[in-house]
Amino acid sequence: MSVIQVRPATLRDAKAIAEIHVASSQDAYKALLPAAALDGMSVQKRQAFWREAIDLCEPQVMVAHLDNKIMGFVGFDRSRDKGTPATTGEIWALFASPEHLDKGVGLALWDAARDGLQEEGCTKVTLWCYLRNDRALRFFELAGFKREVGSARTAEVGGSRIEEIRLFRSLV
Repeated sequence: MSVIQVRPATLRDAKAIAEIHVASSQDAYKALLPAAALDGMSVQKRQAFWREAIDLCEPQVMVAHLDNKIMGFVGFDRSRDKGTPATTGEIWALFASPEHLDKGVGLALWDAARDGLQEEGCTKVTLWCYLRNDRALRFFELAGFKREVGSARTAEVGGSRIEEIRLFRSLV
């Protein structure tokens, strides 16, 4: 039986990461974001973003794979939120390919990100999630994240306003 493996992303992974990012965003956000915004997502632009992230290690990017087929990815680093201590990490992105949902990919990626953040000396981790993204909220809450009271904010995405909330959990 094969087991999901997680490893640091390489520049060669950028295209697969971009394809997963676009496909999973289009799948997960179809009820949340305007169709034009989702249809306008570009694998080419996402690939450029993830190539730069991998090259600069900002954020750190890891991929989950099974028999060398990439199934998902996670980007994590120090928190980008103003005023947070240096010991606060952030999950910048965590996506599993739509065909690999509910197969342990998210958990494998979360475990790797948690370990990486702990190695960096982080004692707390945060992330931002669309308030109506029930699947993601359920996943992160099962992973021990709590909603941060008073953190809700409105983001503009594709000409629409969408509420997002910060979640947090301890790493110690």
